[in-house]
Amino acid sequence: MSAVEDKLASLGITLPAVVPPLASYQPAVQSGVYVYTSGQLPMVGGKLTVTGKVGAEVTPEEAKDLARTCALNALAAVKSVVGDLDRIKRVVKVVGFVASASDFTGQPAVINGASELLGEVLGEKGVHARSAVGVTVLPLDAPVEVEIQVELV
Repeated sequence: MSAVEDKLASLGITLPAVVPPLASYQPAVQSGVYVYTSGQLPMVGGKLTVTGKVGAEVTPEEAKDLARTCALNALAAVKSVVGDLDRIKRVVKVVGFVASASDFTGQPAVINGASELLGEVLGEKGVHARSAVGVTVLPLDAPVEVEIQVELV
């Protein structure tokens, strides 16, 4: 097991299997020393556990937890390409999308769930640039979607 997976285990987190694509794309691709993940939904066991808009059917606190799940799924996608998460030199960028009620403006706090997980697991390697964007709807009526870009050693 890699040091990153040991860290996950110490946090009581199991790295899931990579989420199979829902359409015509790959969960992650490598180009040179970078891995780009596709948008990862908060799938657990192949299913969304929560659907709806943040600020309406989904609370910001629930959405923050869902963003953590998205980031965990993104790490699984990275591992599916590179085989060993210890190859991550740093997380370069996180992009988070939040399906938002029309008056919801807390997207950054929601995507903190993903950012905080990456920091807990990767330490300084998890510090990244980020965008947090409110959108009308996401695939399968997911509340949150996260993609990451990592640099490899």
